[in-house]
Amino acid sequence: MKKISYTYWKEKDGMYLGYLNNYPDHWTQGEDVEDLKTHLADLFDLFKSEEIIAIKQIAELEVA
Repeated sequence: MKKISYTYWKEKDGMYLGYLNNYPDHWTQGEDVEDLKTHLADLFDLFKSEEIIAIKQIAELEVA
C-alpha cells in the first residue's frame, strides 16, 4: 500500500475540501473526512491510470 499526502479543510457549510499535494490544482470534496479520502483516492487512481493532459505535478530533483 502506498501513502500519498493531501491537504484538507472544513468549509462553513460543513463540507470538507481537499486535494492531493502532488496535484494541487484538482480539488474534491466530501461530507466528512472519510468521504473526502474516498474521493481523493478515486482522483489518484484516475490520474495514475490515464494520460491526462496538463496536470501539474510536484516532484523533487536531487542536485549537487
